[in-house]
Amino acid sequence: MLETVLLALLIVAISLLLLGVKVFFTKNGKFPNEHVSGNEALRAKGIGCAQSQDREAREKPRFSIEAFDKALNDSMN
Repeated sequence: MLETVLLALLIVAISLLLLGVKVFFTKNGKFPNEHVSGNEALRAKGIGCAQSQDREAREKPRFSIEAFDKALNDSMN
C-alpha cells in the first residue's frame, strides 16, 4: 500500500516538473495566459470573456430618455 502511494506521488511530482519546464528552467519563465482575453486572435475578433462582456453591458445605459420618450409616444399613438 505504501509503495503504491509513493509511486503515485513520484508520478505526480514528475508530471508537475515536466509541466513547469519552461517556468523553472528559463530566466523569466511564466505560465502562458490561458484566459480568453489573453488570446490575440479572439481579441482581434472582439470576443472577450463572459465576465468582461457582462461588465461592459452593465455599464452601458439600456436606452436614453429620448428613446424611451419616443417609444412611449409611439405606443400611445
